[in-house]
Amino acid sequence: MENRIIYLNGKYTGWQEATVHLLSHSLGRGSAIFEVLCFHAVDSGTVIFRLEDHIRRLFKTAEVLDMVLPLSQEEFCRATAETVKRNGLLQGVIKIICYYSQLSVEVYPPQNPLDVSIFAFDPVRDFNRDFPTGHSTTAGISKWRKLDPQTVPVAAKAAANYLNGMVARMDIQKRGFEQAILLDTQGFIAEGATESVFLVKDGRLLTPGLGTVLPSITRRSILEAVEVLGIETREGRLAPEELYEAEELFFSNSPMKVLPIRQMEDRVLKPVPGLVTQKIAGLVEEIISGKDNRFKRWLYPVV
Repeated sequence: MENRIIYLNGKYTGWQEATVHLLSHSLGRGSAIFEVLCFHAVDSGTVIFRLEDHIRRLFKTAEVLDMVLPLSQEEFCRATAETVKRNGLLQGVIKIICYYSQLSVEVYPPQNPLDVSIFAFDPVRDFNRDFPTGHSTTAGISKWRKLDPQTVPVAAKAAANYLNGMVARMDIQKRGFEQAILLDTQGFIAEGATESVFLVKDGRLLTPGLGTVLPSITRRSILEAVEVLGIETREGRLAPEELYEAEELFFSNSPMKVLPIRQMEDRVLKPVPGLVTQKIAGLVEEIISGKDNRFKRWLYPVV
């Protein structure tokens, strides 16, 4: 990582500059906001998947939390693409972190624009971390419930909200599963620790409705893309019993795209991936590799 170039407050600088004081507000209070997205190799070069949509969501997060971002959406897009370009990578992961660097012991945030940092990296080479694309996983229902939207804005991609997913995954891994499924405070299926949850039942694609879950860009992409496959979709409240009735289950998020679930609690699903999940995963792969021109608008070129 020492050779990686980062964007930091208008400058492209070295990895070692990515520091913040221990008493900064965002470290002490969890007030950082962020986006995680991916870039992919296509025949024409490198593209970022739905960059503009991620930046729009970043601005919505800032708005709901009364935060001020120092760049325009267009400037964010250009800085992100330039960060990828300067690191010389064809594919990998981008993390945008906006934060209060000012020292503070108060719960109320500093009245300053946020600092901005952008990272581009190869998770395998740089962190020895391979996202399980093309594989499958196991899942269990966590004892922890998803944050209630009447307590914090769950649609905000803020660092503090992710303590919820952390304790859920720690809970479920103690039980021998890899991924967690959280129910909301009303007892309906919400989402994973950092993933959206999809069910396939009677040939239809089901997923929890917005309101208690993050408005995931990958989730929305799947729901929009499967229309070309003629797959019917339904968003809404889903009882946990449906996890035992569905023929197929899978998670989705930016790095993993489509991750089939081979076991949910004591239920083993076969075959994995199922036919519908295979079709969806195949379509997503065609899209991110630039081979499906119907979704070319989702690919932001790095030039």
